[in-house]
Amino acid sequence: MSSVNHLNNSTSGWKKTRSQNKDQHFTDVLGLPCIENLVCSADETPEPIATTITGNIPSWIKGNFLRNGPGKFEIGRSSFNHWFDGMALMHQFHIEDGKVTYMSRFLTSDCYKENLEHNRIMVSEFGMIAMPDPCKNFFQHFLSRFELPKPSDNANVSFVQYKGDYYVSTETNFMHKIDPQTLETKEKVDWSKFVAVNGATAHPHVDPDGTTYNMATLTLEKVCAFYNIIMVPSKKVNPNDTLEGATVVCSIPSEDKSKPSYYHSFTMSENYVVFIEQPIKMDLLKIVTSKLRGKGINEGVYWDPKRNTVFHVINKHTGKLSLIKYYAKPLSTFHQINCYEENGFLIMDMCCSDDGQAINNYLIQNLKKSGNALDEVYNTVCRVFPRRFVLPLNMDSHTPCGQNLNTRLNNTATAIKTDKNKVFCTHEDLHGDDLHEYGGLEFPHINYSMCNSRPYRYFYGCGFRHLVGDSLIKIDLRGKQIKKHAGMYPSEPIIVSSPGAVEEDDGVILSMVITPNQDKSTFLLVLDAKTFEELGRAEVPINIPYGFHGTFQNRH
Repeated sequence: MSSVNHLNNSTSGWKKTRSQNKDQHFTDVLGLPCIENLVCSADETPEPIATTITGNIPSWIKGNFLRNGPGKFEIGRSSFNHWFDGMALMHQFHIEDGKVTYMSRFLTSDCYKENLEHNRIMVSEFGMIAMPDPCKNFFQHFLSRFELPKPSDNANVSFVQYKGDYYVSTETNFMHKIDPQTLETKEKVDWSKFVAVNGATAHPHVDPDGTTYNMATLTLEKVCAFYNIIMVPSKKVNPNDTLEGATVVCSIPSEDKSKPSYYHSFTMSENYVVFIEQPIKMDLLKIVTSKLRGKGINEGVYWDPKRNTVFHVINKHTGKLSLIKYYAKPLSTFHQINCYEENGFLIMDMCCSDDGQAINNYLIQNLKKSGNALDEVYNTVCRVFPRRFVLPLNMDSHTPCGQNLNTRLNNTATAIKTDKNKVFCTHEDLHGDDLHEYGGLEFPHINYSMCNSRPYRYFYGCGFRHLVGDSLIKIDLRGKQIKKHAGMYPSEPIIVSSPGAVEEDDGVILSMVITPNQDKSTFLLVLDAKTFEELGRAEVPINIPYGFHGTFQNRH
């Protein structure tokens, strides 16, 4: 059932204290190794440095493997509280002729510059509120509590593309254009200057012609929220164009006007965008009064298990929102795998858990724990697994209630019409029981250019037998078989296709691997995407913090 390859298993002390079955989503483990060094501040390396190659880096790979994530967790004597708050540090592995160089730069965002200038945290982030300037008098201190925290431009989540340009992004309304060759910060771009939004996701989707879609929330008068689907055209109007021509395709009112759902991403097929309104809620009143209360924005984000999940389906060509609401039990999803249409059904695959409280578990103090305290944090985080939902698209008033409308063969997902415009959906697991041994799967990736919005066979991700990914996993949907590459703490797996590739797993997997308990032991790992065996690695003689997302810039 499973093929396992080993590097150095950092979780060899991991022990189960009770048997697990496929219905368990929490764990009970002992002996997790400390990962404190994964969230330690690093220095930037603005000039490319050579790496030490072990094995073979295929000579056909030519381009830049780009990564983004938090890299500075203290400013002066003040420290950030949440993992999501660290100052953005961008990484580049340049691969050419079987050789690899590494460089990194801090994003010179406005908040980064302001923080360094004052040698203290001056801009509020997700997990903390910036304290008033100690030089202010008492009256100024008092008044500053009534100011709304200004949105941060600390774009530390992902690398994305719009109109051929590279940006780093987070979940506020700010992005920064980046030179992917030098990692220099070029231009700050504000979504709200082009469309009516308060922020956008760091995970857009792209059509084959380059047209890009994203999602953003618009909050009116701080008490009424709408979810906006945004379209950015593929062509530039002029060489300095950024988001010109961006339009709102569809605007969806929040079911609870003052408590919209938090979302990290969305899913898209050839003709539809699906927004997943999950019961991770944002209390707008708490968020807008966060500075007054001296609390981080994260204090206003909470899990409401009494609410079902709603799938909103939008025709991306007409902007029309389907009258049919598709419901599922309460679930949490940060990352989707793929979505495509087939014979009148919308097939939607995504990584889900049955509890949405994990976002508040990733405080830096938790990531720095050890021993029983670390085990306890991990065991209270619900595991994430890949699931498939099947949404019937062709329904009318004559469609009967009470029966499963999913007529696809060899598929256990259900879609039952419960009322005039309501369908309740249950999922099919996209894995076997053995995935439980690896802690579930997150940070999923497919061969995007070849398979996005189309039927596909393989996806890749990180196994989570720790608070961060500690293995790489490949799942074959034919038989739900697993191949695993274990060892230390790898970043999300990015597939790069071989020249002229026809099969979707013909290529290599790239991942940045960190060994936190060894000094200066980080490397770029290159796997054969078919066999999942190591081809080579490029060792970097510096320490690098664990990051979030990245991409590969092909230079052929």
